[in-house]
Amino acid sequence: MQKHPLPQVPADNARAAFCAAAARLDEAEARSEPFAMSQAHTQLARCHAALAALPCAETSLQHALRWGRFTGSTDLVVDLLGELSETAATIAELAEQAGVGRGHAARERARDHAFEATTLASRVADGAWEVQVLLRASEVLARCGDSDDAAQLQTRALRLIADDLNLHSDAARLPPTGRLADG
Repeated sequence: MQKHPLPQVPADNARAAFCAAAARLDEAEARSEPFAMSQAHTQLARCHAALAALPCAETSLQHALRWGRFTGSTDLVVDLLGELSETAATIAELAEQAGVGRGHAARERARDHAFEATTLASRVADGAWEVQVLLRASEVLARCGDSDDAAQLQTRALRLIADDLNLHSDAARLPPTGRLADG
């Protein structure tokens, strides 16, 4: 799992990227198109993350999610929920390392976003991506200390893989689980 949940903007370009993302958001607001608004807020979140402002990144992702829900795209919503869960989990970890009391609330947000993503996972456009969503949520839950829920999601993902490969009737033909079985 990556330590930083959002794609990095190069540090030397972070301020310029932030200004460009803010301009893109202004343009999207003028048009009030849900997809453009969601994408602009997501890009702004990435810039906040590059500037080590994870709470601001989380807020931008929450705005992106609200607009993403208006698009009607389950895939977009699920992806944003994954970003939010990873960001909140990182905030929780950093708060714990710093001895700040916000870790518990951030961990709860991470869990909520991960569970919502898994609820919607069966409605994404691609079965292989459904597996990725489940494994992503599983990793977030493991980071939050929910090893039982994480293991259940891994099992659900393995069942989908087995069904996709038509291996569910012969467990010996299943691919090795490697780290998935660790818990």
